Amino acid sequence: MKHRVLVPLANGFEEIEAVTIIDVLRRAGIDVTTASVGTNPVTGSHNITIEADTRLDEVVVGDFNFMVLPGGMPGSQNLKESEKVISAIQDIYGRDGYVAAICAAPIVLGHAGVLKGKKATCYPGFESSLTGAEIMASPFIADGRVVTGKGPACAIPFALKLVAIIAGPEESANIRDAMQVYWM
Repeated sequence: MKHRVLVPLANGFEEIEAVTIIDVLRRAGIDVTTASVGTNPVTGSHNITIEADTRLDEVVVGDFNFMVLPGGMPGSQNLKESEKVISAIQDIYGRDGYVAAICAAPIVLGHAGVLKGKKATCYPGFESSLTGAEIMASPFIADGRVVTGKGPACAIPFALKLVAIIAGPEESANIRDAMQVYWM
């Protein structure tokens, strides 16, 4: 099955993480749909406004098998408080899909109950909200169908890991080389 990726954006999202993830995945030819949670356009935590492809209210979650949550505050809290986001995570994960989150957004995965028994990482200070997870110090970690990342500086390697999962390690290496990412 071809992976279709849903990236929900809530006001207060971390711009570096959102744009990096969307950009790197699309460079790999991966089908990515951004969906606003609430208003559209959506304003990030550093006052950069982005117009999402659609609104989460208009998305058919069953059309997606991969969901990626950018972090930032209060964006992660806004995602956590959205019943539609929690339901979408549980639906996608329950259908053997993948869920991923970076920075503060792993708190949303913890709230949705998908971190139990998984290794996970997050922005320092949010560890207690990763309910059931074994906390790791890694910049990013993939454990089964759950991928988590630490913060904005980890956005490129996190996104390249997602490409490796979705399109394969060779495609991830091609994107890495084309982007001149030499430290990995």
